[in-house]
Amino acid sequence: MSYCLNPACPNPQNPPHSEICRACGTKLLLRDRYKVQKSLGQGGFGATFLAIDMSLPGEPCCVIKQLRPSTTAPHVLQMARELFEREARTLGRVGNHPQVPRLLDFFEDSQQFYLVQEYVSGYTLQQEVKRSGPLSEAGVKQFLSEILPVMQYIHSQQVIHRDIKPANLIRREQDRKLVLIDFGAVKNQVSTTAANSTSDQTALTAYAIGTPGFAPPEQMAMRPVYASDLYAVGVTCIYLLTGKSPKDLDYNPSTGEMLWQKQVMVSDHFAEVLRKMLEVSVRHRYQSAEEILRALDLEPYLDSLAQGLVTKTTNQNQTQTRQQNNTFPYSPGPFSGETPNPAESSPGASSASKLAMAIRARKAKQEQSGSQSSSGLRSRGLAGQNPSTASIKSSSSSASKPKVPTKLDADGLLTSYIKGRRDFAQIDISSLNLPKVDLSGGIFHQAKLGKTNLQGANLSNADFGRASLNRAVLRDANLVRAYFSYADLEGADLRGADLSFAYLNYANLRGANLCGANLTGAKITDEQLAQAKTNWATVLPSGKRGFW
Repeated sequence: MSYCLNPACPNPQNPPHSEICRACGTKLLLRDRYKVQKSLGQGGFGATFLAIDMSLPGEPCCVIKQLRPSTTAPHVLQMARELFEREARTLGRVGNHPQVPRLLDFFEDSQQFYLVQEYVSGYTLQQEVKRSGPLSEAGVKQFLSEILPVMQYIHSQQVIHRDIKPANLIRREQDRKLVLIDFGAVKNQVSTTAANSTSDQTALTAYAIGTPGFAPPEQMAMRPVYASDLYAVGVTCIYLLTGKSPKDLDYNPSTGEMLWQKQVMVSDHFAEVLRKMLEVSVRHRYQSAEEILRALDLEPYLDSLAQGLVTKTTNQNQTQTRQQNNTFPYSPGPFSGETPNPAESSPGASSASKLAMAIRARKAKQEQSGSQSSSGLRSRGLAGQNPSTASIKSSSSSASKPKVPTKLDADGLLTSYIKGRRDFAQIDISSLNLPKVDLSGGIFHQAKLGKTNLQGANLSNADFGRASLNRAVLRDANLVRAYFSYADLEGADLRGADLSFAYLNYANLRGANLCGANLTGAKITDEQLAQAKTNWATVLPSGKRGFW
């Protein structure tokens, strides 16, 4: 089908090989190059269309965004032209990120303004939730691990997106990565002074200030800051957890705060992180994506944060970066270039390095605290005791020491789960017999599950971060989108398990049996696969079967 772009056309649909619109006579091949096939969506200030580029080999698909001024009055056309050029400049600057659509072309034609962008095939998060239902805490953490590095990159380019919401996040079909779209509401700079009501900024933003419910108060008042995007990310998290739009949730009439706590079932720590993301007051909210990553202790995503930064380095900088990689604690090695060097002038590179330094400093402080505790034990005559016993006795005086794992039997675990408990962090359920149980969405962070029989169990969206699962039986288990970062799966039986889109980076898979397992879309390195056992029936992350 050929689609007419004339906003006044009474019947824009035409036969595939038409050159002129049968209804209004408008030429259908835009700029003698783009053939529009169908409408993708329409808003108050424009419309988007799927098109093919007839000038390129293979005629690839692209997205055309048409900016439609409400009138042809000169001042309105000028405002539209500035808005159009601003979005084009922004896309040109940030579109070299792998999770932002590239700007391919932009032009004005017959007082209509057009942006041509890379086409992203896939479903939005809004469509995914409507189709498959809400996500678990582990699923939302994975979402944050993907979107926060993108936000950090955009903010490093001095851009505020201002319309973060599930409908503007597409899960790309090709590689299952999230792609952030619709930069029509962007603000290119953060003003340190109040906006003048007669300023160009107010004129340009009066039509595109974000989506009510997802945008925080300061943004609705035309004073957005970087933290405004983080608030919208927080609201998106609530949507992913509940499946409910912000307009369907109650608000505190005194403070304006969204009342979401009773709608979700998450760990206390994650609830506190969400609470701070959703602070009505900007000064009490997280100020950067790095702060949220740090609060969640999501070190595994530090490399993703750096991967999102597109920097140009000289050979000398690359050499310095390789030297830095030798001391970078959570990065397995160079990626798509190199790890950014803190000496570089790129704001994003500096931010990533600062985050790495902060995590290293915190861990060093914890180790120092542990060393001081051990010293104190020795001075009180406890040096001869078993180190693990001494550690348990001193845990009450050292916040860095893990609590003693609580031992649960099979009946206790299942009864708690049936009653609605999902947080089983740091518990000891090793060597239990739990075949075919449903523990989906459970949080087993740092839990002990060594030799536990979970054959055929439903563990989808469960959080096993840093958990001990050595020699566990997970044969034929449902582990879709499960989170295994830093988990110990040495010798685990994962034959026939469904690990599609699971997060396995940094997990110990030495000797793990992955014969017949489904790893489609899973986050796992070649080195990890080489350490595990695979066979002809193993479905690799690429979707192909065979030995690794």
